[in-house]
Amino acid sequence: STRPQTVGYGLNDSPAGLAAWILEKWRGWSDSRGDIDATFSRDFLLTVLTLYWATQTITSTMRDYADNRWLAAELGPADAVTVPTAVAVFAHQFIDDGTPPREWAERLYNVLRWTPMPSGGHFPSAEQPDLLSRDIAAFFNDLSAAASPQ
Repeated sequence: STRPQTVGYGLNDSPAGLAAWILEKWRGWSDSRGDIDATFSRDFLLTVLTLYWATQTITSTMRDYADNRWLAAELGPADAVTVPTAVAVFAHQFIDDGTPPREWAERLYNVLRWTPMPSGGHFPSAEQPDLLSRDIAAFFNDLSAAASPQ
């Protein structure tokens, strides 16, 4: 599909368009309840915008979604990811379909840690950095403890 490429041309040509596009995503996909200023500082948001503008990389961020949709590898019933996996389920993702079932993830992944989070959305490293970093550290600590001889 050429749609990500077409949108990318417009966004790379217009700083106001790029700002509108990105800020709408950060507002809608975060746990901001519609008040983006209560969740993110203006300096942070301007930094994000500046990074996309200076590097002209908004198109590549959208391209990945389109490519994965149309060109993704097919997985069969016997395929699985055996690497130890942790899943942090943030409470307010951008599509309110409820909590994904752990059983669904376990069909494909070796889920060793499943952490429902009380808050946060699509951008957890910016919204809830303490919750996310503690969960990552706990996961690797548990892996390390399990691998160490007793």
